[in-house]
Amino acid sequence: MAEESGPSPFDVRTVRDLVGLMSRHDLAELELADGDRSIKLKRAVPAPLALTAIPAVAAAAPVAVAHHAAPAAHAPAPVAAAEPAKAAKPLLEIKSPTPGTFYGSPKPTDPAFVQVGSKVNPGTIVCIIEAMKIFNEIPADITGTIVEVCVENKQPVEYGQVLFRVDPSA
Repeated sequence: MAEESGPSPFDVRTVRDLVGLMSRHDLAELELADGDRSIKLKRAVPAPLALTAIPAVAAAAPVAVAHHAAPAAHAPAPVAAAEPAKAAKPLLEIKSPTPGTFYGSPKPTDPAFVQVGSKVNPGTIVCIIEAMKIFNEIPADITGTIVEVCVENKQPVEYGQVLFRVDPSA
């Protein structure tokens, strides 16, 4: 019974450490067992992001491979090469500062805050993110022209998810 004096996989600190490891190593699932007790931890964020990113990368990969002769590693190379294939010039990204629901306009009947071709500056409100019934206006914080809207209206978004791509030179 000396084993019980050590940390159990069900200890709160251990679970927090495991969640941290999952994040650092981009693990989607972890399962532990201790005798007849078990715990299964799952992260829902990586799977949907990977599924939405894969078709775009797969479509862009042939173009990127034609420009870059580096097909050594299939997973990392297309991801790194997809951005240059998509845009010849460097683009800035407006990312979600919080998880929540994306709204492109103040009301369903109102026009969108911004769309492709809209000029933005640090004070321009580009969208609203609703989190726990609180509606947060999201400013651009950069200057340029919107070249891509990366999410759809009423779509759930995660912290750090790219909402818009902006061309700073336009």
